Amino acid sequence: MAESAFAYHEPSISTILNQTGLLLVLNLVNTCLDKLLYCGLIGQLFIGILWGTPGAKWLDRDMETVIQQLGYLGLIMLVYEGGLSTSLSSLRANMYLSLAVALTGIAVPMGLSFILMELVSATPLQAFAAGAALSATSLGTTFTILSTTELITTRLGTVTTSAAMLDDVVGLVMVQIISNLGGSGDSFSAVTVVRPLFVSLGFGVGVVLACRFVARPILLRILMSKSQLPQFTRSPQFAFLGYTAVLVGLVAGATYAGTSSLFAAYLAGVITSWFDSLVRDTANTVIEPPSTDEAHPAPEIPTTSSLPDANGDSTSQVPSQSKHEPTVTGTYIYEHYYHGPVSRILIPMFFASIGFAIPITEMFDGSIVWRGFVYAILMTFSKMCTGLWLVRFSPVSGMTSFVRLVKAPFAYASTCIRRQPSKKPREKGRGQAQPQTQTQERTQAQPDTPSPDSTNDSEPPQSQPIAPTAQPEPQSRTSPLPPKPKSLYPASILSLAMVARGEIGYLIASLAESNRIFGQTEAGSSSETYLIVVWAISLCTLVGPICVGTLVKRVKALQRGRDGAGRSDPLGVWGI
Repeated sequence: MAESAFAYHEPSISTILNQTGLLLVLNLVNTCLDKLLYCGLIGQLFIGILWGTPGAKWLDRDMETVIQQLGYLGLIMLVYEGGLSTSLSSLRANMYLSLAVALTGIAVPMGLSFILMELVSATPLQAFAAGAALSATSLGTTFTILSTTELITTRLGTVTTSAAMLDDVVGLVMVQIISNLGGSGDSFSAVTVVRPLFVSLGFGVGVVLACRFVARPILLRILMSKSQLPQFTRSPQFAFLGYTAVLVGLVAGATYAGTSSLFAAYLAGVITSWFDSLVRDTANTVIEPPSTDEAHPAPEIPTTSSLPDANGDSTSQVPSQSKHEPTVTGTYIYEHYYHGPVSRILIPMFFASIGFAIPITEMFDGSIVWRGFVYAILMTFSKMCTGLWLVRFSPVSGMTSFVRLVKAPFAYASTCIRRQPSKKPREKGRGQAQPQTQTQERTQAQPDTPSPDSTNDSEPPQSQPIAPTAQPEPQSRTSPLPPKPKSLYPASILSLAMVARGEIGYLIASLAESNRIFGQTEAGSSSETYLIVVWAISLCTLVGPICVGTLVKRVKALQRGRDGAGRSDPLGVWGI
């Protein structure tokens, strides 16, 4: 008999204490580890292992399901925040570099995963499924690391997030492929691979074209005539509804179309950032016409025209409107409406739900442990190859250093031959060399310094040779022409941030295990290939954030110390 309503029951005190303790511990561990190494998510993952099915089983299966679902909402909002903080100009400028990093992060793990054919006697299909699980980069982990270390708005953060997003899109395409494959390779067809890939590309291109040719003219017309719109359209509540409708609509449309919901969330964040820039551009164009009327009210007109006011004569209302009606942007809406519950409740639940998926009780068999470590080392190396795209190799500097090494013995022999005469010619040579160098310095210094000032005064020309300007000139003549070596910090941070796997890797591995791609097993037990893949995913998810946090802590210390010493930024152009 179907129930007409769900009966309300007061939860027990044990349930309240258990859930309250879980939220408190997740936030406390996150805060402490973020202060130390910027890797609080690792502590949340271990708390999920302890609280959930792999550990003490303090949560029942229904509660773990609810936490997993709420955590996925947190992942969607985290990816949306990453797209919101993405600079469109930086994204366009580094698109090819991001694409190269993403393709490297996919191809190398897929290729090295075929070593499982020798390591565990896996079939090519099993090696393909394992490589698909290890080719995806954890978006939640990457965005959390970059936002915690305050690198998400830099050029390095843009390249890392866009490359991780492309890896994740390909990983979700792999999810569709593996779910369609089933237990054997008989169901493999071109449609299985092509359809999810082309749906993702078509969805992305369609959204970009719709924004460029459909949404942009409509939005420009609305923004130019917004003074005629009702007053409630300028409120933050109305903007909250609009931005939320864009996010939910894109996520739902992408999911029903067959592509990634996370990819749609990232696009929604990028669209919101594009709309904010469009609002700023139209505000600047509105400011210009009134400023040409009179010269006196020019400094007052930008303050009135930037506000949604039809009449510019009432200057007394400007301070009140600027106070009560702040500039409503996507970032403002996210910080005031989403940031609190997402960062304190939903994201901790997401990383705890990853801990629920680790079968830690079956992973500590001797043969599984060492093969899992070997495979994890290979998968770490495969993702660290992505950092090579940020290493600048200068062939000119290599040739000059090679020529210097070849000429070194001959130069040493020639200097020894020159030093064989007696000491007196040496001293005379030294005594004669000093006035020659001084005259050369004077002749070289005259074109650089202005001639009228040096001819009028008699004392400054005598004081200039005394300054220690003779030492850097010989060094500049003997020093190589290429610039100094570039810092390896940006390449190291990029490669280590790409190492972390996570939700997509566990999802692909779980689907392959449930579809029996990794082999037939007994009821309630896991296959060896699945456990080795889980070892690699877990170790990479642990090692990546810890290494990035340690490296960023070092970079932060160098950046604080360079102000007084006058040193350059260790991140260079990638920290801008």
